[in-house]
This record gives sequence, C-alpha cells and structure tokens, in this order.
Amino acid sequence: MDISFKNTKLEKEFNEGKILERVHGILRAKKIRIRLKELRAASTLYDFWPPYKGPSRCHELTGGKKYQLSVDLDHPYRLIFEPNHSPIPLKPDKGLDWKQVTAILIIGVENTHE
Repeated sequence: MDISFKNTKLEKEFNEGKILERVHGILRAKKIRIRLKELRAASTLYDFWPPYKGPSRCHELTGGKKYQLSVDLDHPYRLIFEPNHSPIPLKPDKGLDWKQVTAILIIGVENTHE
C-alpha cells in the first residue's frame, strides 16, 4: 500500500528514528514502525479485514470522522489515517470499500478516547 503523510513535518517525524522516539517515546515509536511496515506490505486495506482483528485492530472511526481509520499502538494511542483516493472508494451502501483502498494518508497519532 502507498503511504503519504498529511504534511512534511509529520513525514519527517515518522521517517527519522530519533525524532520519532523523542516525540513518542521508544515503545510507541517501535509500534509505529511495526504498523507502518504492516501497512506498506498490504496490497489493500482489505488485508486487515475483518475490523478489530489481530494485533493492529484496524477499524473505521465514528463520531464525525467518516472514512478515517485507526490501528492500535500502545493503549490508548492509535495511528490515524484515511484513504488517499479521489474519490474515496465506496460500496453501493456508501460504506468504505476496503478492497479498493491501495493508498492511505497518515493523519497522526491520537488518544481516541479523549
């Protein structure tokens, strides 16, 4: 899967180990690297189907964050991303078509429980 970042600052943060560890700590930085490696290795987002399965627990977010997804890092933090397609691939019921998502945009790391 192709991975892009919402801005150059975030891209630099995620691609330079020392910065990533300074900003997020060693444990979370390690989890971020693992999740990025998993996402890059996937052909499509459907490789993470069904939602909430496996150590990454990939799933769509709710509450006004339509078509944004997350994968687990260290609890309660998650890596937030969205499909990087125009238009976003949708199924006939207007849900996200995970089989068609081949590119994502990393938004950041959040505690989604706040």
